[in-house]
Parts: sequence; C-alpha cells; structure tokens
Amino acid sequence: MEKLRVAVIGCGSIAKHRHFIEYHLNPDVNIVAVCDKVKVRAKEAAQQYQAQAFTDYELLLAQLDIDLVSICLPNYLHAPVSIAALEAGCHVLCEKPMATSYQEAQAMIETAEKHNKKLMIAHNQRFVASHQQAKALIEAGELGKIYSFRTAFGHGGPEGWSVDGADSWFFDKEQAFIGAMGDLGVHKADLMRYILGEEFTEVSALVETNAKAGATVDDNAVCLLKSQSGVIGTLTASWAYNTSEDNSTIIYGEKATLRIEDDPKYNLIINYTDGRTIKYQLGKIQSNDAGGQTTSQVIDHFVEAIKDNREPLITGAEGLRSLNVILAALESSETGRLITIK
Repeated sequence: MEKLRVAVIGCGSIAKHRHFIEYHLNPDVNIVAVCDKVKVRAKEAAQQYQAQAFTDYELLLAQLDIDLVSICLPNYLHAPVSIAALEAGCHVLCEKPMATSYQEAQAMIETAEKHNKKLMIAHNQRFVASHQQAKALIEAGELGKIYSFRTAFGHGGPEGWSVDGADSWFFDKEQAFIGAMGDLGVHKADLMRYILGEEFTEVSALVETNAKAGATVDDNAVCLLKSQSGVIGTLTASWAYNTSEDNSTIIYGEKATLRIEDDPKYNLIINYTDGRTIKYQLGKIQSNDAGGQTTSQVIDHFVEAIKDNREPLITGAEGLRSLNVILAALESSETGRLITIK
C-alpha cells in the first residue's frame, strides 16, 4: 500500500506537539501539506516536514490529492472544515470537542457516511495504558458492582500551552464556544463512558468563569453525572490548578476501589475490600507537564484503521455522545436544572 498523503490544517500547539510528531514517526504516511492562517506558522511547519504550505484550507483541498486530514483548529471551525475535507474525499481526524452543537456534529457524521470516509475524534485518554487496564479490570468483574466515581482534569490554563499564550482563541467564546469543559471536561466525559462501558443519562452542573480575567468562557466546572445503571459520580474540569496538572480518576466498587493516575509512582492502584492491594507501573500518562508522555497513539490508531478499512475506536458517533454530556452540563448550569441527556 502506498503511503497515505496527510494534510494538517492548523499549525498551533496541538499540531506541533502531537500531530506533526506522530505523523512524522509513522512509516505509513507522508505529511504533504500544512495550513495555517498565520503564514509564518505554515511556512515553518512546511520547512520542517518538507511539505507544501497554505494559508487557505479550501485552496489546499482543491489543489492537492489528500488521503487524510487532521483538523487542529479553534473549536468553531471543527465542523465546517471537517465537512469540507470529507466532501473533498479525505478521511478526517478532528480534535475535540468535535463541534459546538449537536447539529454540527450530526452533519459531520452524515457527511462522512455519505462519502464513505472515516471520521475520528482525537479523544486520546482512551489510549492511556492505565485507562485501558482499568476498563479491562472492570470488564473482568474485579470491582463487582460499580457504585460511584470522581474524575478530574485540570491545569493552569491554555496560556501555558497555546502558541498565542494569554491571547489564545481558547479564551474567546466566539471561537472556542466553551472553555475548560470543552478543553478538558469532554475528555473525561469520553473516558468515563469508555471505562464504565455505558452512557450517562442525567447531569447537573455548575460551569463558571472565576479564575481567568478577561475570559468569556468557563474556566472551572463541576458536574454530577448518573449512568444508565445508576452509577453516580463527579467530573471536574479546571484551568485553575496552578501548581500541577491533575488527570486522576477514582472508581468505587463493591469489591474494590480503583485509583487511576492518582499516585506519583503507580499509574493504577486497586485496593480490594479483603485488604489486598495491587499496584501497576504502566508508563507516564500523556501530559502538558514536563516529562509527560508525548505519543498519544491516536494518529497510529487512525492510520491503521484506514489501512485495514475498519472503524476507529472513537468514531464521529462516539464523539457526539461525549459532546452531548458537555452540552447537557452547559444547559444545566444555565438553567439551574437537572438535565436528561437525550
């Protein structure tokens, strides 16, 4: 099979630290085009990866024969650019959150189906070794009946990560639509759906802006979730964890408690009710902090799915289910009501 021809649209931090690096290391692809409205960013990336530079994604899609496109743009552009790439005959890997509304996400899914192209949403938490081990333990019945959980994802904010720093689009409601909940909360909504193996049916939330001066999106959120089987838990997303990043999850069950990414040495600890404890060292979790894992496995997984003509782990439909949890949380915060997730 010939190497897949890849275009990366958006040359900001997520492209620089994840997509470009992982495509470059994958032997089955060639980065042939890059695109960013900031000309110097596109030019720098093009020079580094021997690709063609564009500042207009429509021109890129019209002029080149591309197999796979990564969408690494502000949230409000995820749907329109993904749809344009799918209509141009490309498979699409889109950053999260996949869209800014149910309608946009559904349009992405329908376009992929219409053109028989694969659409994957880059929810990388599913590929973390401790998360996969936790899912396997739960499926094997090691915890027995699951009662509750608490999961958190927080750091000091995107100004320390984004190429634009404090002027980043992350803080602008028109471009981002949603803040910490879209940046971090949607990851954990997707992760808990994956680990528990069921959908959430109800959500109550407080979604606030209380930490970032000048931000027009949320920077702190706490959600109470209920699953189909009656598991209840909390999900916290924050841009105000200023001393260190937190990406931990604790799951409480009938037979044991799972502590995931909650210990500095062990990625996963299972404490059984009979007194036994098993500790797992599974390698560092992907992180923005120094020393974190840099390979998300997302790109390799999607390339394999295309090569083998199979559905990726996080399809558009999966991305929409996780987005729905976040949309319901926003509605709950705005209305002060408990929201049933459709």
